[in-house]
Amino acid sequence: MAFALRKRGPSSFQRASEGSMTLVEHVRELRDRLFRASLAVVAGLIVGFVLAQPAFDLLKEPYCNLPDSTNADGVCQGFLQLSPADGFLLKLKLALWIGLIVAAPVWLYQLWAFIAPGLHRHERKWAYVFVAIAAPLFAGGAVLAYLVVDKGLAFLMESGVTGLSTQLEVTRYISFVTTMILLFGVAFEFPLILLMLNFTGVATARRLLSWWRVVIFVCFAFAAIATPDPGPFGMTLLALSLSLLYFVAVGVAFLNDKRRGRGKEIYAGLADDEVSPLKDDNEPIEASAPVGAPDSIAEPEPVAKPAPIERRYDDMT
Repeated sequence: MAFALRKRGPSSFQRASEGSMTLVEHVRELRDRLFRASLAVVAGLIVGFVLAQPAFDLLKEPYCNLPDSTNADGVCQGFLQLSPADGFLLKLKLALWIGLIVAAPVWLYQLWAFIAPGLHRHERKWAYVFVAIAAPLFAGGAVLAYLVVDKGLAFLMESGVTGLSTQLEVTRYISFVTTMILLFGVAFEFPLILLMLNFTGVATARRLLSWWRVVIFVCFAFAAIATPDPGPFGMTLLALSLSLLYFVAVGVAFLNDKRRGRGKEIYAGLADDEVSPLKDDNEPIEASAPVGAPDSIAEPEPVAKPAPIERRYDDMT
């Protein structure tokens, strides 16, 4: 028995890259990729539901490290729970956060596979580089946020009118810690914005370096607002980390400008109010040869004489 093999056609990614997909096919592809991403998040949610308790134990460590948070046996006191459903809803919330992290490779790939056909080859290459840098930067910001909360929570508790012996409400405490982690993680993506400005040609490395006073001031102002500890530890640690990342990004921008040959343009060494020099490199033009008389001149056509006017005897006055 003979079997006929059907030739497999191009995939949706190839057809999108070639620009041969219709609007309806784009919408269907978006639907399919969203469905796959949702399945990955649901699978990650199941994994996160199992890991929710260890994650909660890790997040409550700053609270348990407080002097008055443990009893005589050294056991950490529990949080306050104002509603019977708060514990279960908090577990679902932690499971969702963990599920998004676990399923990140899948839903990020689905998002990338939908956007990538509209990008050029070099744009795809730099997108891979930026994503590879963004993940460890966010993780570094999350770790720093955890350390700042660990050191700053005692100061916040001591500065209050109730003292350290106050029990905290569980949902507000976890929201406070997760918000700090998210805020610090996003703040650590600041160097990527500078690199995007440089790699796209919007700002040169010298222009980025000229902003260093403003950037350092903004870093310290942001650190003073974002850190829960009004003391110098958390604010200085975050501000110095952001400033260091800024100078690292400027260094990478200098290397990129040197690789591309930037800074050698005609207007590179001129101030904004300085007139650019005009190059007098006009080539002299030689005189052209005299125009000679033509060999033969065509004779003009004879002009017809007008017919004589006949006058009558009565025209004379």
